[in-house]
Amino acid sequence: MKVSIFTVDAFTDHPFSGNPAAVVPLLQPLQEELMQKLAGEMNLSETAYVSPVGEEAAKEEPWVRCSRFSLRWFSPTTEVPLCGHATLATAHVLFNELGNCRTHVEFETLSGVLVARKDSDNIVLDFPANTPVPLTPHQDTQLGPLLRVATDGLQVQQMMLSHTTKKLLVRLHHSCTRKHLENLRIDSGSFLNLHDGSLVKGIIYTLHGGLHVSNAQITAPDSPQYHCLSRYFAPWNGIPEDPVTGSTHTVLGPYWSKELGITTLKCRQCSPRGGDLLVTVRGDGRVDLAGRATTIIQGYLTLTPPIKSG
Repeated sequence: MKVSIFTVDAFTDHPFSGNPAAVVPLLQPLQEELMQKLAGEMNLSETAYVSPVGEEAAKEEPWVRCSRFSLRWFSPTTEVPLCGHATLATAHVLFNELGNCRTHVEFETLSGVLVARKDSDNIVLDFPANTPVPLTPHQDTQLGPLLRVATDGLQVQQMMLSHTTKKLLVRLHHSCTRKHLENLRIDSGSFLNLHDGSLVKGIIYTLHGGLHVSNAQITAPDSPQYHCLSRYFAPWNGIPEDPVTGSTHTVLGPYWSKELGITTLKCRQCSPRGGDLLVTVRGDGRVDLAGRATTIIQGYLTLTPPIKSG
């Protein structure tokens, strides 16, 4: 069996930055076990599997004409319910590599139907907002050992939890700078010994980026300031540090929108690779995540059944 595969750097417009994802377009199903093994082989934070669905899927040129697709995301160790950068990478492959003629496409996923649309040079993802809430006293006690080592000695201003995504938001104290965030040294493997992943599967560290509310509409890509800075670690999903993460911004967007009193935020994830997102918090429980992507590798996988011994 021979299938196409692409690797795409998402939330960036130039190679070797942003967040890489593998995209596997499928016209016939793969066994779930094989999908997981392939994701482990790729060893990227996510591998996306996309297939056309509906009446158009049975017609000629389904990749070109179809407007609705199924989409699943796998980390190296497990299937995940939501992944922004791999969704952006998938939409990029459909629009720019497979010649899809639609202005927007819909994805059937574990998080419901997600929409990706073309908007000038960006692709905009329509995602559910995952607003974080304060920790309860019981949760604070339960996560105590993890929280004591998770900040590398930096002061913390606030901690919140998104129950839907199991992401812990750690807002560093206002005395911390972008340099502090970028220099944060995390032994994410130690997190696995301190928490079993039942409540938290990823930790977001965030700071206000210095862009003032009066400049809320400044969206120039070369501007040095941002409304929101972050880094993200998810060893419970096999990801020591995720370079640029769409799903974390479904948490960060609602949080910083409320804190700053604005609805459009220019965001920077400050991993060594780094990437930019424009996040718009809507009034209907949804967020728009806008970004760019670039294809790095295109090729084929040849999947043969194992040779049985004896």
